[in-house]
Amino acid sequence: MLSQLIAWGGITLEVLLLLRGLKGKLAFRYPVFYAYFSFVVLQDLLSFGVYRWYHQYYPTVYWLTEFLALLFGCGVVFEIYRVGLSAFPGTARMARNALALVFAAALTFGLAQAWTDPRWWMEAATTDIEGALRAVEALAIVVLAALFLLYSIPVGKNLRGILLGYGLFVGTTVLSLEFVSGSGTAFHHFLSAAYPYFYFLSLTLWVAHLWSYAPNPVPAASVRLEREYQRMAAATHRRLQDARGYLAKAVRP
Repeated sequence: MLSQLIAWGGITLEVLLLLRGLKGKLAFRYPVFYAYFSFVVLQDLLSFGVYRWYHQYYPTVYWLTEFLALLFGCGVVFEIYRVGLSAFPGTARMARNALALVFAAALTFGLAQAWTDPRWWMEAATTDIEGALRAVEALAIVVLAALFLLYSIPVGKNLRGILLGYGLFVGTTVLSLEFVSGSGTAFHHFLSAAYPYFYFLSLTLWVAHLWSYAPNPVPAASVRLEREYQRMAAATHRRLQDARGYLAKAVRP
């Protein structure tokens, strides 16, 4: 009975989130997040329809849409960084470049892990890639939250809701994937049973924080985070210039 209430309550919250996003124009403020969420809702509907009427195609549709949802999810992390560090363009640019590099490395690692997997390749690739990318997402969210706390960067209500809800979703997904090999353990059974409740909690956080638009506060003064980035960038530029000078002397006849 409770599981049915959670399921129908989750559907209600999904509809509410999409309607408020369109009515309050939040979908245009956070386009990647709402695109991701819309895709997840469509994925659920498509998977249900295929499972109900075209059961033989369900595995292909499921794993393909899971892979696409995973890529959308990586975009959500980039958007969180874009909004959260909008007042610090240098730091934001460095963070985006670092994230892109780490995500590319995780994607390569996941593909390499799946290459020799004896299971059906699409399932293996999606599972292994998800494990690698979700771990990077979790680390990126923790690092950003630490930056907010360490440098006292103000966080608006909308961004805080996206960060908390998506962080909870990614955290439970990472734990589920970590213990998937121990599918007979009590903890795995607990995660499997609790997963819908954690997702319902994420939906509740999103609806509560994204009911109306709340801009991200602008820091009253320049935070030392950007100053430290500028010093580091200047030092790196000097080292590169020195290295080019040494190289020129070494190759000069």
